[in-house]
Amino acid sequence: MAVENRAGRYAPSPSGELHIGNLRTALLAWLFARSTGRRFLLRVEDLDRARAGSEEQQIADLQRIGLTWDETPLRQTDRGDLYRDAITKLQARGLVFECFCTRRDIAEATSAPHAAPGAYPGTCRNLTEEQRTHKRLERPAALRLRSEVTEFTVTDEVYGEYAGVVDDFVLLRNDGVPAYNFATVLDDLLQGVDQVVRGEDLLSSAPRQSYLRSLLSPEYDDAAPPLRYAHVPMVLNTSGQRLAKRDGAVTLADLELLGFSTAEVVAELLRSVGLPGDGTRSPSVQLDAALRVFDPRRLPSEPWIFDEFALSHPGNET
Repeated sequence: MAVENRAGRYAPSPSGELHIGNLRTALLAWLFARSTGRRFLLRVEDLDRARAGSEEQQIADLQRIGLTWDETPLRQTDRGDLYRDAITKLQARGLVFECFCTRRDIAEATSAPHAAPGAYPGTCRNLTEEQRTHKRLERPAALRLRSEVTEFTVTDEVYGEYAGVVDDFVLLRNDGVPAYNFATVLDDLLQGVDQVVRGEDLLSSAPRQSYLRSLLSPEYDDAAPPLRYAHVPMVLNTSGQRLAKRDGAVTLADLELLGFSTAEVVAELLRSVGLPGDGTRSPSVQLDAALRVFDPRRLPSEPWIFDEFALSHPGNET
């Protein structure tokens, strides 16, 4: 499949309003996709975190900052049959096993000497059928991938080659809900996504996801290339902590109450990644201008410290 038929995407969870950090990442995902001739897609990852009205608000805010996408937004809650079919395919290849561990079981096992930090210790990997039958009476099972590697390497536009741990991670939780690491990989594959732009806090999950993509590709898209990632620096508050909604005026609505227009916010977002921003011009005009000079190699490598009190109205920039 040619690059122009591949895609980048932004995939928020509808758990509330998008804050300035979310909007910045969405803007960068759009710039990466458009600058490389890819389609840009919006996906609503609503499997287990959804608040009434959030999806509509998020879409409206993304449109307000000038973003456009090429297909109707996809919702994960509409795709249960696809997730079940993919797990069935992996089960047929012997790549899935039942796990009855609680979070406490795993925490205690991974705190033991010589345990790999954060990795599943393999407790249920080789249970006998008799043992599984007994454990099913105690609690429902989650389904885990029977990984055949312990490490996988991905290519990242910011970090270069990055190798990380791959363990037997969860595909289906014991409440029947597909796990994030599984659902997002299958959706990317089925949508032709080969470029993922997101916050650097998710870098450690990339090896697991890319490994799973390599297992699923023969089932769905033999020509699917490996994912190319861009894990971009985070937005922090003035205390140097990850920005959150509790940090004050961090959404478009909040900033509007302080007197900042959406165009001014877009200008600030663009300037934060080293691109020209002019709050006197519409968001779409600003994005078009930024796209013409966008070069991922020039992105700042340090986090952006966001302070709403330091924002400037047009004509007041120092």
